[in-house]
Amino acid sequence: MKLATKFGHFGGVFVPETLIPALEELEDSFLRFQDNIDCLEELGHFLKHYAGRPTPLYYASNLSRQWGAEIYLKREDLLHGGAHKTNNALGQALLARFMGKKRLIAETGAGQHGVATAMAGAVLGIPVEVYMGAVDIERQHQNVLRMQLLGARVHPVETGGRTLKDAINAALRDWVSNLDSTHYVLGTAAGPHPFPTIVKYFQSIIGKEAKEQFKQMHGGLPEAVVACVGGGSNAIGIFSAFISTPQVVLIGVEPAGKGLETNEHGAVLQKGVDGCLHGMISKVLQDTDGQIKETHSIAAGLDYPSVGPEHAHLGKTGRAIYGSATDEEAVQALIEVSRLEGIIPALESSHALAYVRKQAMYNGSLSGKAVLVNVSGRGDKDLERIAEYV
Repeated sequence: MKLATKFGHFGGVFVPETLIPALEELEDSFLRFQDNIDCLEELGHFLKHYAGRPTPLYYASNLSRQWGAEIYLKREDLLHGGAHKTNNALGQALLARFMGKKRLIAETGAGQHGVATAMAGAVLGIPVEVYMGAVDIERQHQNVLRMQLLGARVHPVETGGRTLKDAINAALRDWVSNLDSTHYVLGTAAGPHPFPTIVKYFQSIIGKEAKEQFKQMHGGLPEAVVACVGGGSNAIGIFSAFISTPQVVLIGVEPAGKGLETNEHGAVLQKGVDGCLHGMISKVLQDTDGQIKETHSIAAGLDYPSVGPEHAHLGKTGRAIYGSATDEEAVQALIEVSRLEGIIPALESSHALAYVRKQAMYNGSLSGKAVLVNVSGRGDKDLERIAEYV
């Protein structure tokens, strides 16, 4: 049995010929891994006893009163490492060991995926090297120190815009040169097949837990599920449990930077066109010559000029709605959640919260609704970025 390579028109495998055998090996190994009871039990052990799953679902009563909706927060910020990235990093690191790989590489933007991969490598005894754009190293220096303390080697990427896109390019170049020994722990639900499906599989635990927790707490299903979208792994993780339930509205929130009307450097699903980047067909921010545009977001983890192919498909078919939040709106939401609930969300997650705030407070589409929001990470890493606003 083989996995479907595409999501409607989007996805696929558009890579140099030298990568095809490695991707075929990865797909075959993943299929055997997910059918292996011992592998799944070990993954479950690490997720529970090391990472701290299940993460709680929290009814944010103060926010609910202030914003005018019933707001439930899925607390991925409480996962070991501080973000949802640990789910995928542990899964892929165990898969790499199952494949006999002796070295892990990863890309990172906000640094959380790099930290998660460094943690997984440390606990499993596998060396880790992380590629990170020089701009992101400067604005997320705390996570660089965490990676180094965990034993990972961090490579600054000075090419292009020196952000996430360029870190992925560097990691792919490394992987092509070291296929026999190395597994590339791709951090988001993007890239060539089978990566989008593998990452979705390891992140789907978010949606499975949240669906059952919501039923127990609320007595039914949420009316809307909201998550931020850069590459889209946290969003596809929580959406996965609700895709086949059409009465639940799925809402992904992209970065609008300084403002959607004038911004050509964000909101890929609203401003992008069909294109090919990092081995997949998806929505891409590119100019009329097909050159990839540089992106901007206050949240380093959302600074990506494309998006996972399943999100492109969900948007095209209308199964999911994709909105946006500006830098300023995200910071405002971060501050309000911090002061009303004592929870400091990551700037990435704050985009989702900002959208809920806007659509609930001002008699918008979420006013009075039961809303499930994925708080994909904690905001400790962002304190210096938001200091000027506080």
